[in-house]
Amino acid sequence: MTRTRLFMLAVALIAFGVLPFFLKSYGLYLLTLFCVYLMATYGLNLTVGYAGQMSLGHAAFFGIGAYHAAILLKLGWPFLLVLAIAAVACFIVGLALGFPALRVQHHYLAFATLGFNVLVFLMMRNEQTITGGTFGISAIPRPSLLGYSLDGAIPFFYFTYASTLTLVALLWWLLRSPWGRAFAALRDNPIRAESLGINITAYTLLAFAIGAACAGVGGVYFAALVGFIEPAPFHFSWSMTMLLAVIVGGSGRFFGPVLGTVIIVLLPEWLRGAQNWYLAVFGFLVVALMVWLPGGLSSIPDRFARKAAK
Repeated sequence: MTRTRLFMLAVALIAFGVLPFFLKSYGLYLLTLFCVYLMATYGLNLTVGYAGQMSLGHAAFFGIGAYHAAILLKLGWPFLLVLAIAAVACFIVGLALGFPALRVQHHYLAFATLGFNVLVFLMMRNEQTITGGTFGISAIPRPSLLGYSLDGAIPFFYFTYASTLTLVALLWWLLRSPWGRAFAALRDNPIRAESLGINITAYTLLAFAIGAACAGVGGVYFAALVGFIEPAPFHFSWSMTMLLAVIVGGSGRFFGPVLGTVIIVLLPEWLRGAQNWYLAVFGFLVVALMVWLPGGLSSIPDRFARKAAK
């Protein structure tokens, strides 16, 4: 990354960090929600964009993390311990779900993960003794850190923002490690990757598991943010929405999830003024974007560079 890009990135991060002081409570909530979903979409980008495995079950892992947080935080468990438990639980479930990826590919794998999401959603809705069913779980406490309460909107935003940056930095390191290069080789040509000595089985499972753990971490912060969870936010339609964020932002591009998450979290709010038409307008804009920019929003600089080179 060049110095100019590093400078622009630093300015953007600082500007985002200062923005809460100019927003009202709902705007601050949306910024925090953006950070929460960004954790999940970065994990999905690793699975879909870098490992080349289609997944439509990401919302299930998001929900698993959220319900872990809701139950354990209400029991008084420390937030960081709950975060670790949820991440490990989703990692293990991701390993188990990754096994179908060894036998099926593309749309077959998508249907397998979609079925998993439906199964998890039904369990959340029907297991009332554990999840509260359709009544959900309320009064989820926000964490405290080193004795400092994060109940306020601004402290919790900065805590979530710092956590998001930490997760993104870890993924940046991972993708520039030998593991990341193996993921890219697996996505581009599995047969060639195997001929180079890459263990396809291990890396496919690892991609699913790490992506699932990221979603679980996002779910923990989601539960602490909203203070009440019920099955609806973990419906399979949200898996498709997260996948849309990855594709619209630019699948396999590191900053693609940032742009895509802006589209799925903030754009619908900007279109609320259209009242009953806002979903139709949102859908039209997304379709138009995919027609004109099939590589996603993050492919715009490359497109200008190609035109300038002609």
